[in-house]
Amino acid sequence: MKGKGKGYIALGITSIVWGTTWVASKIAVTKLPALQIASTRQFIGGSLLVLFFIFYKKHSLPSARQFRWLIVMAFLMFVFANGFSMWGIQYIPAGLGALIGALYPLCVVIIEAVFFKNRNMTLVTFAGLFLGIAGIGLVFHEHSFTRTNPHFILGVCLSFIAMLAWSLGTVFLSRNKVNINPYYGTGWQMLISSVVLFIIAQTTQKTIPLREVALESWGIIAYLVIFGSVGAFIAFIYSMKTLPPAIASLYAYINPLVAMVAAALLLGEKLTKNILWGALITLIGVFLVNYSIKRMNEKIILEAEL
Repeated sequence: MKGKGKGYIALGITSIVWGTTWVASKIAVTKLPALQIASTRQFIGGSLLVLFFIFYKKHSLPSARQFRWLIVMAFLMFVFANGFSMWGIQYIPAGLGALIGALYPLCVVIIEAVFFKNRNMTLVTFAGLFLGIAGIGLVFHEHSFTRTNPHFILGVCLSFIAMLAWSLGTVFLSRNKVNINPYYGTGWQMLISSVVLFIIAQTTQKTIPLREVALESWGIIAYLVIFGSVGAFIAFIYSMKTLPPAIASLYAYINPLVAMVAAALLLGEKLTKNILWGALITLIGVFLVNYSIKRMNEKIILEAEL
């Protein structure tokens, strides 16, 4: 099979696995405290990556400057983004959590405009922002069961904090680059965040001793680490190398839909026409924002070359 064909397979794996990790996470938080799961997952995944690069690839320890950068990224991308999204879906449907996570490109545009005076926005950008907000509003309206779930608002807030942290991490990464292997750096970020999340979990939640964790829970954690953190990430990198960026990035629009359908089938989560329409409208809005920014960047590069 040619490279492009394998690239499409890799794209499918990325979309399905990352979509189903939301469902796996939802199942996990019914059995273990959310932050304990996030800490354990990231400690295992981070340890595997760091040990591989130190002992097999012979990488040296990060410098002081690299460690400072890694600590910032660890807090933004793994403590708040990953950890709080896990905590959030303890109180909201997995599909809704995935959809909130998909809003980060809209948030990045707003952050760039407000704090960095980036005015490279067109009517298409504003249309995308409007559709994204309108679509998520429709989904919220359909999921408005706060009377029977008093923690629903808490779950939504935690999920939005997670999405905002991912957005800030994306902006920070684009403006503060450090010369370190991205996989090695990710391993350190996961390790650092696992320690922070462990401390938060021990002080805010009733944790379960590792010896008392059921085999089923370890199986879910193994799925999140092996398939979600390692396997799907490798597939994503492969798809980025073999497919056009516009095609490879489609995973971001497929993940939430996979999460919603899988959660409906496996967990019995509510999935109505309004929820599906709201999700589609939201994802169209995200697509329009990404498309408009890409076109604007291409125009700026072309003008600079002329």
